[in-house]
Amino acid sequence: MRFVPCTSDEAVSVADDEAVALLDQGWAPEHVALLTTGRRHPKQVEQQAHGQDAYWATYWDGQDLFYGHVLGFKGLERPAVVLAVNGFRSPERAAEMLYVGLSRARDLLVVCADPGLIRATAGPDVSARLGIA
Repeated sequence: MRFVPCTSDEAVSVADDEAVALLDQGWAPEHVALLTTGRRHPKQVEQQAHGQDAYWATYWDGQDLFYGHVLGFKGLERPAVVLAVNGFRSPERAAEMLYVGLSRARDLLVVCADPGLIRATAGPDVSARLGIA
């Protein structure tokens, strides 16, 4: 697990850089997912414009990493997940969204987030596990 501190506004851009770094390190695209907690990633919006069937085909086709929102990724997993904590659509569901995002990686989790937001949402125990002082 790796924590990359950034603001909520920077989270998607920082997550993009982290995902590209994983690919550069040799991770296969079909083994990486980039998930958001707030607004969807622009790539996800673009893919969904072609319809839900075409969008979900990107999960299986192995051509690129998968872009998704944590609420649409429940029950799914990838060996590596880059989690962009870019705010929360529903503050009352923030803890649930964070839990889903933190539990989707099998081998490597990269969390790009504001440390204060993580502390406020998940509390001191989760923050400590993420290496946030």
